[in-house]
Amino acid sequence: MYHEFFHSLESLSDKDSVPLATVIERLPFNESGLIPVITQDASSKDVLMFAWMNKESLELTLSTRRMTYWSRSRNQLWAKGETSGHTQRLISMSFDCDGDAILCLVEQSGAACHTGRPDCFYLQVDIEKQQVIIAGDKPE
Repeated sequence: MYHEFFHSLESLSDKDSVPLATVIERLPFNESGLIPVITQDASSKDVLMFAWMNKESLELTLSTRRMTYWSRSRNQLWAKGETSGHTQRLISMSFDCDGDAILCLVEQSGAACHTGRPDCFYLQVDIEKQQVIIAGDKPE
């Protein structure tokens, strides 16, 4: 059902549109009601983090332009920066061709990672040495 809907969008022409509410209703949220979200800096295009959204957090993000995710560890909504002050303002949102992932371009204020690092992807794999290197200093 979900893939059929997104597959049908392939036949549309450039600049055609579909109501956002229709697309949201057809998103294939997983068995926990979640969908993966990749968050990218709108200016640098650096990938900042990966998180999850449920329908409520998706709708809150769209209505407030403040990135709001679903915290699986706390089992609650998580407005980015509510405790750290490191916020993300939504610039644009896209869905992938199957509708099973969201890409959000944001204006990042402060660190994106809970460790205080600029992004969450600082564990770099050295394939040749079969090691994981900590890339980037941990802030003090």
